[in-house]
Amino acid sequence: MPHFPKPFFRTARQAWFVEIAGRQVNLGPDKDTAFRSYHGLMLSGQPTPPRNERVVDLIDEFLESVHENQSAETYEWYRSRLQKFATFHPSLPLASLRPFHVQRWLDSFRGVASATKRNYARSIIRVMHWSLAQGLIDRNPLVGFRKPRCGRREVVVSPDEFVRLLNFTRNRCFRDLLCFAWETGARASECLAIEKRHLDRANERIVFPASEEKMGRAPRVIYLNAAAMEIVERLVATATDRVFRNSRGRPWTTDAVNCAFQQLRIREGKRIMKERGLRIPESDVNELTHCLRKRWEQLGRPGKTKQEFREVARARLWNKHAARYAPAYCLTVLRHSWCQRALKSGLDALTVSQLMGHVDVSMVARVYSHLSHAPDFLKSVEGVQKRWRGELVAAARIGGAYLCILERGRRWGFSPQLLQLRREAKECAATWNCGPKSAVEC
Repeated sequence: MPHFPKPFFRTARQAWFVEIAGRQVNLGPDKDTAFRSYHGLMLSGQPTPPRNERVVDLIDEFLESVHENQSAETYEWYRSRLQKFATFHPSLPLASLRPFHVQRWLDSFRGVASATKRNYARSIIRVMHWSLAQGLIDRNPLVGFRKPRCGRREVVVSPDEFVRLLNFTRNRCFRDLLCFAWETGARASECLAIEKRHLDRANERIVFPASEEKMGRAPRVIYLNAAAMEIVERLVATATDRVFRNSRGRPWTTDAVNCAFQQLRIREGKRIMKERGLRIPESDVNELTHCLRKRWEQLGRPGKTKQEFREVARARLWNKHAARYAPAYCLTVLRHSWCQRALKSGLDALTVSQLMGHVDVSMVARVYSHLSHAPDFLKSVEGVQKRWRGELVAAARIGGAYLCILERGRRWGFSPQLLQLRREAKECAATWNCGPKSAVEC
């Protein structure tokens, strides 16, 4: 009997595929749409599509390469973003791909941050660069496409704000993660990836080998102060691989950390709303209650009482409004805050950049310093500079007075008062290295 290929679902890709002539064809994530595409392929005169005829074919080959050669986190990062492009342009021919296709795809995301759109654009551009390097295409059709600008982080956490943040943190496991990031200034990915084998107890530091460093260039070293060392020692005692785990014993993931920060934001926002006497309008509660009941009935789920729907609607509105009154935090914000504190404590930019794992020292000034958010510190620096300039001028004057005293003593003799002035001037001149020969220069 002849064998007819049938669609199958790949969990790792979260999409339906069909194998035709030894090659798997991506049919999309939706089952109904996938089967319609499958029937269209089987009914067409040429069921086997030409190699790399569509953009999604290149995406499939790129993801296969990433799955084989990169980490699972990298693969999932690309898969989740490229799947959105494949859904928006499921049958776009490769020969027709132009920059405006990417722009229309990005414009379809309403209310999405510019940095998120930039990452979406990065994913499809990376596919084109990889395909060109592999010889799958002769030219890059997205040359000249300008990615959305990445927004600059402006939120910096002061020590008082961090204490308040910890007060809203109920989970001890999440509190340990926050304190470690605050004390070390490590990258978010580094905090989540620390394993028991990375700890160097003798030197009180975390060492990632070059193969696990962000750019794979050199070992990444994170030095631990007393507070960070105490946290790591306590967690390593019960850890088998990953050090930082949630209350369920599972390693922290990026999504889990973001959810925990969102809960902190909601708690702080609710406190602010209560302090200001803000309430949720009953009209909004009634409107959302009606929408929830209608949606529930459309899904055919078991019925709930009207009071239950009202409680759900009120809770959702409280969370939505509370998030508007509190700043959004993340582990990267704590890294930026650590850099600002280090600079304010007197560390030079070169040392700070080395502790943060940067190769380019200018990264501290361009991205991380945020000293413009510390006007008190800048004013104090200006005051110190003015004071030093004043003391230098005074030293120059004292040096000049020292010369005058010497000249007068030689001519008229040294009186007791003149001897006292000479001793004081000599001590001050020695402090500022202003001897008789350098007094004018000082």
